[in-house]
Amino acid sequence: MTDTASPNGRRALLSLDDVTTYYAQIRILEGITLSVGEGELVCLLGGNASGKSTTLKTILGLVRPRSGHVLLDGNDVTDWPVPDRIRRGMAIVPENRRLFPEMTVRENLELGAVLRDGGTFDEDLERVHNLFPRLDERRGQLAGTLSGGEQQMVAVARALMSRPRLLLMDEPSMGLAPTLVQQNFRIIKEVHESGVAVLIVEQNANMALSIADRGYVLSTGRIVLEGSASELLHHEELKRAYLGA
Repeated sequence: MTDTASPNGRRALLSLDDVTTYYAQIRILEGITLSVGEGELVCLLGGNASGKSTTLKTILGLVRPRSGHVLLDGNDVTDWPVPDRIRRGMAIVPENRRLFPEMTVRENLELGAVLRDGGTFDEDLERVHNLFPRLDERRGQLAGTLSGGEQQMVAVARALMSRPRLLLMDEPSMGLAPTLVQQNFRIIKEVHESGVAVLIVEQNANMALSIADRGYVLSTGRIVLEGSASELLHHEELKRAYLGA
């Protein structure tokens, strides 16, 4: 496979090329084509049952497409297992965080470092503690006893422990109070500004578009809109459907 470029001209770190995905005989995604450039922040918007989470699962390798290709850094990874994709630079912050509640904060972070390539654990731990000082204070506390906002910090930090080049985020605002949603998106922006490419799957279109470079809109498994964040923020159809206008 040859290298491709994202719509803004950056070299594509991730590309989905005409991907169609089924669960048994039910088609979930149809002809999905999208990209995330190196160091780019892209959001994937849509309502319930639009196919957003299935798109992430297809990217990560939890679901195999019926047709089409997934490319990571120019390599066709469509048939690669999940661990190989993680070793090549993917990481995910899953919906509802999915921490190990009976393990400590540090133990959850250690799990994130298992498949990383390069660096030392202490270096990685210092990096995430600089980003989330609260986690250094809570390092010996059981993850299940943390507040919702603190658990979200652990989920992001755990993903960053693998030294990803591409961070996938599934509904990062879900279940958080409004003030914590704003804090969470500030953290995402800071992670992005450190050089990590980010793909956010999100229903909160206003918040996602406020920090994104570009966006795509899914409806019943198809991309129905795409463009720069500013274009989508002012798109009348999107405003009516997702932005409360």
